[in-house]
Parts: sequence; structure tokens; C-alpha cells
Amino acid sequence: MTQVDTTETGQGGAGRRDTGPGTRRAAIRRAIRRAIRVGSRLEPWKRGLVLAALALLLGLVMLLHAKIPNRVGSLGSLAETILPWFGLFIPVLLAGALWRRSASAVVALLLPVLVWLNLFGGLLSDKSNPGSDLTVASHNVGADNPDPVGTAHALAASGADVLALEEITPQAKLPYEKELAKAYPYHTVQGTVGLWSKLPLSDTRPVDIEMDYGPLADTKPVDVKMAYTRALRTTVATDQGPLAVYVAHLGSARVNPRAGFWTVSRDRGARALGKAIAAERNERVVLLGDLNGTMDDRAFADITSQLRSAQVAAGKGFGFSWPAKFPVVRIDQILVRGVQPKSSWSLPATGSDHLPVAAGISW
Repeated sequence: MTQVDTTETGQGGAGRRDTGPGTRRAAIRRAIRRAIRVGSRLEPWKRGLVLAALALLLGLVMLLHAKIPNRVGSLGSLAETILPWFGLFIPVLLAGALWRRSASAVVALLLPVLVWLNLFGGLLSDKSNPGSDLTVASHNVGADNPDPVGTAHALAASGADVLALEEITPQAKLPYEKELAKAYPYHTVQGTVGLWSKLPLSDTRPVDIEMDYGPLADTKPVDVKMAYTRALRTTVATDQGPLAVYVAHLGSARVNPRAGFWTVSRDRGARALGKAIAAERNERVVLLGDLNGTMDDRAFADITSQLRSAQVAAGKGFGFSWPAKFPVVRIDQILVRGVQPKSSWSLPATGSDHLPVAAGISW
């Protein structure tokens, strides 16, 4: 009887390999399952790529804000004016990343978070210290202030030793002088800015910040030019020695569709004020005023290279001062050189659209 060796022929037995359609389908299914498992691990990184790109863009804008060009509509200055508010985009993007379950977007958000904290994290802590040798304050009292008498009483009650006022109208000048006379025996008013002091003043003069600018400016009479005076310089006699005090109200900054962020007058005044401070011989200097801009704005480089902000050095938070009803930006500044800021704060609102700001300084 003849026996067929199935091992040799490959038909039947344990050694037979089935290469039929069923086996191929099973192998394909296994490969698909493996691909799905790998894809499920990679999917969180593939989701939300647009959110990740927006997060990186936000971080780069904050990191490289000084590189944003100012040639068209002062775009760079505008970005620097609202720079702290760029941080509001971080929780919005984070919410989107969590909703999309996007690992790549969450990781990308680390860049704007770290940049924002590097720029502004130090402002969140309270850096004030008790005690000071002199308290200074500044307030844009507002040309449309309906209650200059009440504003004067509130400022006198603040206890400031030196008080600067900006935007004093001819009609409001007398009420301020009358109501502040008892608390401040020394004062000077130059154009629309003034300084009231409990300590003697000397060497007082207006500072030209080029508000009246052009070829005809030098031909105008002094009394006409005084109407454009928005800055002054004086010396306050303190127990620790003379202190040079500047009061300034720089030109306005406006946003409009044609010009963008219009700051021509302000920027020109900032450069002129920077030159005046650079020529100041007194090592101890305080600048008080409404500068119509934040100190992050590159337009103030000539000033911030010489003076430092009392709010940044010794305040808590951003110290926003405008508009008074809902402050979103700090344009009212107290800057110093040669003295030590001990504290910085905002005073209660008055009838003005600005909040008063104050600082304690020591030698």
C-alpha cells in the first residue's frame, strides 16, 4: 500500500502554512489595529495645531515687541502700551487647548507664559516698605473736572509733601490756589501745570517740551508761549538737601483709522524732556506727571534710561491710572533718580478722569 508523505508535499499536517484569503484578512486587521493604537498615542499631538501656532505667535510678539516696527501707525508703541494685556490671550488659548485635548497647544503655551512672567511677574508682588522721608503725588485734575474744590480737598488730605497738578485751566487755577494754600504754603504754576509744596521752592522755570512747534514758534511773545507751557522744573529744599522736581504733561496719544496710534506731539515732548533731564546737574531728581504713555513704550527711552519708575521699584501691581472709572493703563508716572522709592500707590478717584498717584521716597 502506497502512503503519501504530507510533510514533503505540504498538503495537510502541522507544518502546513495557510496562505488563503482568510489568513490575509486577519493579518490586515492586526496591522490596522496596531496603526490605530499608534495613532491614538499621536493624536493629542496632532490636534489643535492652529492653537499651538497661535500660542507660539503670542509668545514671540511679547518676546520681540521691541522689533515691531513703528514706521506705520506707531504699531510698535501701540503694542508696548497694551503689552500686559496680551496675557489675557493665554487662558483663552489654554481653554481651547483643553477643549481640543491638544498636547501640542498646551506645550506651546509655555512660551507666552514664561515671557509674560519674565516681563511682568515682578509687578505682582508687593515691594513697598514702611517709612519714607518725603511723600510726592501727581494728579491730572482734568480740564472738565466739575469739582476742583473737592479735588483740592481730597489731595490735601492725602498728606503728600509735594503735589503736582496737570491740566489746570485758567478758570480752575484760583480755586486750586485758594483751597491748597493752607496745606501748601509754597507753590508755582507754569501754564497748565503746577507744583504745591510744604517745603520752600527755588530756581523755578518752565521747561520747553516743544508743544508749540514750528518755524513761527520762536517769534511768538512770552505770554502767548506760556499758554503752551506744560512742563516745569523747580528745586525743593528738603532736610536731606536740594531735590530737583519736574512736572510734565506730554501731548496726547490717539488711536484713529487714518493715523493709527498717533503720538507725534507726545514723542517730541518726551525727547525734549529727556534732554532737559540729561542736562540737570542735581543728582536727585523726581519727575511727576501725565506722560500719556506707559514706561514700556520705546518712545520714552530717553527718560527711562535716566530715571526709574517708583511703581515698578516699590509698588504692588500695575498701578493703572486711566481711565479713573476702569483703569487699564498707567500713564500717570512718578520717576526718580538719586533717591530710593519706598512705596507707590494710587489715591482715590476725584472728579477727574485720571486717578492720582503717590510715592514715598527716601535718601
